[in-house]
Amino acid sequence: MEITFNCPKCNQELAVDASAAGSEITCPVQNCGEKMVVPAPNTTNIHPMNPMASSAAAKEEHHFKVPVHEGPTEVLVAKVMPTLEVAADGEKKLRIRCIKRTECVEVGKDKFEEVVSAFLGKIGETNVVSINTINYTHIDMGTRAILTDFGVMIVFKG
Repeated sequence: MEITFNCPKCNQELAVDASAAGSEITCPVQNCGEKMVVPAPNTTNIHPMNPMASSAAAKEEHHFKVPVHEGPTEVLVAKVMPTLEVAADGEKKLRIRCIKRTECVEVGKDKFEEVVSAFLGKIGETNVVSINTINYTHIDMGTRAILTDFGVMIVFKG
């Protein structure tokens, strides 16, 4: 259980465990530092210990309305077509595959050309619509540096 009360100097709402009742604390607000005694718990200032309940979001008042319908509800979000696919001639669809160079580096060896060549061999030359180079930036997790790299975007029938 926790006790909530306000600092007498800066009026900041404070919450401490009920076991701290009667002890002297210092206000944690920067530039305040008021020394005060934690009040004894009573029914108005004692609450179950819940970190979410003391957050600013929990204190925000919301007024939501849920629509009530007699029959089936209307579809508010239309189902979208699968991403990166569009209808093409015949039964095949146009598809896109992006291959980034950083995804092709294994134990310090750059296998980008091998991966791209293997993919192109798999789909066949007749199914390739276009091959486009791409440049992108990403953050290296080890050094936290922003790196620029390259890759290819292959549009193909599949």
